[in-house]
Amino acid sequence: MHFFTTLAGYAAPIFLITSPILSYSDQAISMHRSRSSAGFSLDIPLIMLVASIFRVFYYPGAKFDTALLIQSFCNIFIQIILLKIALDHRPPPSSKGGDAALPFAGAQDGFGGFQRPYNFWQWRSPKPYWQFLLSLFISLTILELLLAPFQSVYSVYSALIGYIGLSVEATLPLPQLVANARSRSCKGFRFSVLASWLVGDAMKMFWFFTSTSAIPWAFKLCGIFQAACDLMIGIQYWMYGAQQPTLKTQQPWPYSGGKPHLGGPYNNGRQTPTGRRTPLAEKTI
Repeated sequence: MHFFTTLAGYAAPIFLITSPILSYSDQAISMHRSRSSAGFSLDIPLIMLVASIFRVFYYPGAKFDTALLIQSFCNIFIQIILLKIALDHRPPPSSKGGDAALPFAGAQDGFGGFQRPYNFWQWRSPKPYWQFLLSLFISLTILELLLAPFQSVYSVYSALIGYIGLSVEATLPLPQLVANARSRSCKGFRFSVLASWLVGDAMKMFWFFTSTSAIPWAFKLCGIFQAACDLMIGIQYWMYGAQQPTLKTQQPWPYSGGKPHLGGPYNNGRQTPTGRRTPLAEKTI
């Protein structure tokens, strides 16, 4: 047992540091080559960037293992690249697999009846994504500088942002779970990412509970939850594979009083309530 503990003490930190770059670089290369991010949840970069930024600001107060701090910087680096590629090659929502790039976004009422305020992280323009990340970094920097001199307050603040960051990271698999369930397909989601998640979970759990270095309980609890979600994605991958996403059938335009001979497949205009057909130039988008 001592041999495996010692081995994990050396292997786990190295794997944790390199796994974000190794796994997500494969996803980024795949999207760049196919020029499509269909099937990849944009919430993955959101969750990893927010969680990693919070973990960086958590370090001064918690002084956890240095390997976890380096992993946070590696995550920020690769997730920024991944987000840039995913936004550049994001398919429109109406295309095949396009909805998978907009997780939790229903056509009308969002996910489970909940629609994100101001279409958060579902913007069509890339600019708001970078503005949000920059604003988050500046806000945390200001709070760090203001509260650091007050140790009693800063200790509570540090623990708070630590639990927030790790809780956010624990939700990492949820957007992909939802995207896979909605499309009943894992097409576009790289197996290398899933494999790195599962292997990383196994190594993290062993290292967290056997390491002699400082590993706060926040890491352990959130790691257990994330490992369970990753396992569910593994089951989805086994069930669905890379089959084509299931498309929702579009409902016909509801109106009454129309004439059957004006509603056929050769009708290229929009019908008015009286049955007239408007020319293409008058169609509203």
